[in-house]
Amino acid sequence: MSDGQQSVGIVLVSHSAEVAASVAELAKALAGGAGDVAVAPAGGTASGGFGTSSELVAAAAASVDRGAGVAVLTDLGSAVLTVKALLAEGDELPDDTRLVDAPFVEGAVAAVVTAATGADLAAVEAAAAEAYSYRKA
Repeated sequence: MSDGQQSVGIVLVSHSAEVAASVAELAKALAGGAGDVAVAPAGGTASGGFGTSSELVAAAAASVDRGAGVAVLTDLGSAVLTVKALLAEGDELPDDTRLVDAPFVEGAVAAVVTAATGADLAAVEAAAAEAYSYRKA
């Protein structure tokens, strides 16, 4: 995708900066590096504590916007509320940003793998959401 082609960006929102960064690293590694996929963690607060920050989420979304939409995956309650509030404001996030209802780790891996194929936002969202059906036993 380095030829200027538009691609889906992915933002991972967690209450912990370390969790968001680790899940981003894991997803890219499990996707074979997925070198061209724009993935940004948005974890914790601006002061480095636990929580969520609308400013960090907005900055992460802007940093991964490659013109084909931004998929945002969240971990827990207030992360979801933070993203929903930003989407409701309408001007804080890039156009065609979606909150994806998916498990955080498995959904992130599926989203990155699918985005690496050049898939559109709907396909990335569907792949991440499908991760709810992954069975472990």
